[in-house]
Formats: sequence, structure tokens, C-alpha cells
Amino acid sequence: MPEPLIWTEPRDTMLCSQRALGRSWDAISAQLGISRWAAIERGRVLGATKPARTPTAPAGSEAWREALPPGHPISWGAITAGTLLAGEAYPFPPLDECEGALGLAA
Repeated sequence: MPEPLIWTEPRDTMLCSQRALGRSWDAISAQLGISRWAAIERGRVLGATKPARTPTAPAGSEAWREALPPGHPISWGAITAGTLLAGEAYPFPPLDECEGALGLAA
């Protein structure tokens, strides 16, 4: 029968600090000499969480470009693709025309 696992404060601190650095449960369990599931369960009890990843734009993406205006053929086509409206023109006048008609032009 395996020996019971005794958690000490230094082991808890190591588990939490390694997880906060973003290390995997496999790496942490190997460092502590315990099973992966033992590390996961203890981490759950202690509230050890991995830091949130910073979202990054995929390589070659167009995250830098400005948003398309309402009714732009690319965005309208993407919205209506596969629907009854596919191939139809945007049903409303562009925003600039609406502002001019209402006297809201800047």
C-alpha cells in the first residue's frame, strides 16, 4: 500500500508558485515527485491557477485595420451568406446619407 501523501507548506508554496509561472501540471508533479492528479487536486484545493494568456492576433491577420462601415459588401456578404438575403444589396442607405438627411452632419 502506498504511503499517504503529506502536504507541507513548502510543497504547497512550490505548487502555487510554479503554477503561477505557467508551468504544466505534468512538470509540477514531476518536480514534486507525485502523480499528476495529486498535483491537480491539491492545486484545486489551494486555488492555484495558471495566469491568463494575453490574446494575440494570428500571424498575417488584419487586426490593425479599421472596422468596415455598415453595409460594406464584405461584411454584408459575410452576414447574409447562406440565407435568403445572399446576393441582395444592403437594405439601408449608408450612415453618411442618413446623417445628411437628418441634419446631423458634423
